[in-house]
Amino acid sequence: MNPPRIQALLNDIRFASEAHFMLVSRLRELIRETVPGATDEVKYGGFLFSVDVPFCGVFAYSAHVSLEFGNGAAMPAPHKVLLGSGKLRRHIKLSSADDIAAQHVALYLPLALDAARRA
Repeated sequence: MNPPRIQALLNDIRFASEAHFMLVSRLRELIRETVPGATDEVKYGGFLFSVDVPFCGVFAYSAHVSLEFGNGAAMPAPHKVLLGSGKLRRHIKLSSADDIAAQHVALYLPLALDAARRA
């Protein structure tokens, strides 16, 4: 069972877009599977994931879902899917569940945690 704030945000996402809800739900599962001990909280209008430090966030927008990395500029990018040009942040835009595999999301999650721990 999800805490009330998390469930409320999931309900809002589902109301706006069933496809985005399914994508966000799958990303939340994948993050927990890939990064043992990862937990999430509602912050900045999305889900912020932490272990001992915050390392990524999942945000639903009208046209896509974004997986965001606060220390993404310090991450290796072997598949060149990280977007952004700022000093710190990078993100991956996702439009469907197929994008999770196509953009190698599972590979980037431990890299994000490593970058956050080094920051």
